[in-house]
Amino acid sequence: MSEPNAALARATSPSYPQRARAGRDLAACVDVPEVAVAVLRLLLDAEDTAVTRQTAEALARVGTAAAVRLIALAFAEADDNQADWIQTGVQDALADGAPPDVAAVLDLHS
Repeated sequence: MSEPNAALARATSPSYPQRARAGRDLAACVDVPEVAVAVLRLLLDAEDTAVTRQTAEALARVGTAAAVRLIALAFAEADDNQADWIQTGVQDALADGAPPDVAAVLDLHS
């Protein structure tokens, strides 16, 4: 992530492509509390499922303990639609070789 403040600003953009970009850009930095809060909001985006899916996919690709924790937390708080898109994002990452531990969080089978 080249500019964390810019990515954090995009996380609250009214534009869903900007929020999705923020989710992808911030995924590698979720060990920073402020970033983790923003990314959790993106995972649970109420306005566009593309934000949820792309953020979940980016976190699954990162595969760190902090990223997996956020996926699990969001999955537990998500409504049925959000949970489906979180799973889809994780499955997309797994199809491309994301760490298999991520699948265990959501009890996914590839």
